[in-house]
Amino acid sequence: MPKRTTHEDSVCPLARPLDVVGDGWTLLIVRDAFDGLRRFGQFQRNLGLAKNILSARLANLVATGVFEPVPAADGSPYQEYVLTEKGRALFPVVTALRQWGDAWFFEDGEPRARLVDRSAGEPVAVLEVRSADGRVLGPEDAEVLLP
Repeated sequence: MPKRTTHEDSVCPLARPLDVVGDGWTLLIVRDAFDGLRRFGQFQRNLGLAKNILSARLANLVATGVFEPVPAADGSPYQEYVLTEKGRALFPVVTALRQWGDAWFFEDGEPRARLVDRSAGEPVAVLEVRSADGRVLGPEDAEVLLP
């Protein structure tokens, strides 16, 4: 099997993180962690993912500092996977993908999971990209400057 291309030397801030979260299973694992899952078995049951693939993805998430393995909170001999600050910083990314999926991949009235504000029970506001002065920006309003 050919070796996957790495983006570790790229000057693009989108390309480098794809080495960590560019795989769909990886983002679903992170999503599940935001939803409160912490144990290997919980991830495996929820995703239906083969154990070897889940193990490889979790190892990569630990190696890249997205998760930290910790002893199980209940004192059992298991370990749990806890999002680090770096991992928690993926929340807006996962939220944006949820909102994009909600807008473009469901028919009207089709059942779907909803992300709500835990304290108010209301849907989370749609994320927007804004300029430093607060204006909403679209793709035509931004440009990439190369070094």
